[in-house]
Amino acid sequence: MILADASVDELLAQDLDAWTRRVVRRHFDPVGGSPYWLRRAAGLPFDPMDVKRYDDLHAFGPFGLEELRSLDPADLVPLAVPRPLAGKVWESGGTTGTPCRVFYTEPMLRNRATWLRWTLPREGFQPGCNWLQATPTGPHLVGNRGYHLAEHYDSRVYGVDFDPRWVKHLVRTGRMKEVQEYTEHVLEQVTGILDTQPVDYMMTTPALFKSLMRRQPETVARLRGVRLSGTHTTTAMYRSVRAAMPEGVVSTMYGNTFGNTIPLPVVNDGELMPHLSAYPHVTHAVVDQEDWTSVVEYGQVGRVRLTVLHEDLFLPNILERDAAVRHDTGGSWPFDAVANVHPLQTLRETPEGIY
Repeated sequence: MILADASVDELLAQDLDAWTRRVVRRHFDPVGGSPYWLRRAAGLPFDPMDVKRYDDLHAFGPFGLEELRSLDPADLVPLAVPRPLAGKVWESGGTTGTPCRVFYTEPMLRNRATWLRWTLPREGFQPGCNWLQATPTGPHLVGNRGYHLAEHYDSRVYGVDFDPRWVKHLVRTGRMKEVQEYTEHVLEQVTGILDTQPVDYMMTTPALFKSLMRRQPETVARLRGVRLSGTHTTTAMYRSVRAAMPEGVVSTMYGNTFGNTIPLPVVNDGELMPHLSAYPHVTHAVVDQEDWTSVVEYGQVGRVRLTVLHEDLFLPNILERDAAVRHDTGGSWPFDAVANVHPLQTLRETPEGIY
């Protein structure tokens, strides 16, 4: 049974300093802690049990994701979780090399489902509808969202899979003809479903949806809504989607294997697209690119710093390859929002093909 809105209220009422102490003590408990952090403890210049506040996490320094490329994901899970661990290992997109791997325990997956069920009606999506999810699946955590839609939002979900790693490889090596061929291969599957099945909403990447709008604008216009996720959405992209389906719901989602967000309503037709952290398990801060410990002023652009504070996964101070605007929630949320997320280094003006 999925937790309802009351559980989200309980999450938002958590004191972040108290939650930080709870998570750190769990992972560094001599008996039930996580093997990775227990090994790291001896080399730290401080006692982790002395951590009292969220800001004290600076002492750990930035967490290097390269460790997750070869580490056994079970080593990050506290020994208090019964062994052997049974479940699926999830991987990052592998944009910069070998994918990073993490293990999600059942409470962590339930937490993601709780937030999804909480945010969907606020974005405008109705339960009991049919979805087409055209995203990476396999080792990618976004693929699990279809199961959450079906189980927790009374939805019927059609699926089209694709391999973002192959597309990125083709783009990096300049094989744009093959990118287009692969895009057409995926689009044929998408349109085959949309042309024959009763689909209300679509969940996909901005690039693939842009290709679909060019190929079959009349099909896009029939949809009741779309949720764009997986890569950043530019203001121009957002406005083009709104124009293609003026009566439909258009929502953008920012997140990755390590931490997800909840979209806020866009401002000025996509001029500002803010996202809330799934507090307290996930926090996003916008920091100075030259000093990752220093948060920029509201309205300023900086680098995204992600901290994961699950009871079963502790990853402090991940410096993302994304930049964003620090957005003031005006006291409506216990932590800052991030807005207009985009890559720190943009190699192309617009995404190519499907990702």
